[in-house]
Amino acid sequence: MTLSTDKTTTPDERGFQLQNVHWLWLSAAVIAVDQITKQLVVNNLELFDRIPLFSWLNLTLMHNTGAAFSIFAGATPWFFVGLSVIVAIGILVWMRRHPHGERLVAASLALIMGGALGNAIDRAARGYVVDFVDFHIYGWHYPAFNVADSAIVLGAILMGVDMLRPRRG
Repeated sequence: MTLSTDKTTTPDERGFQLQNVHWLWLSAAVIAVDQITKQLVVNNLELFDRIPLFSWLNLTLMHNTGAAFSIFAGATPWFFVGLSVIVAIGILVWMRRHPHGERLVAASLALIMGGALGNAIDRAARGYVVDFVDFHIYGWHYPAFNVADSAIVLGAILMGVDMLRPRRG
């Protein structure tokens, strides 16, 4: 009895497995821009220092020990690092299995992963996330955020847009 050892794959199968890898440049770009901007702020501002850019926007150095909007503040940073790594692994698996033609989904996943890992780097290195974008208007104040947070939100919005798009049959 012989077993088939044919390991050939069709071009579609191979592309299905490898094509979304090229979106990881977007994750790397998010991480790089996020870390560079955070370091610039840390180097030039003291905690809670404020530089007004517009009447509705400041640069303000803040430390966030929690998750989004400071929920779970005070939890160990390694909890969030572990969670970010799990999310990144899940996204890598999802991107590997996701069809190549779904570019909006791949871009949204790459943005989310870059943002999650950008904040995880902060937590591992500093024990907190550096936030510095301070948006406020007419007495309403949005919680401070950073480039990684923006990438996560943009990725989630793009994912939502993709879900609402009509599909071709």
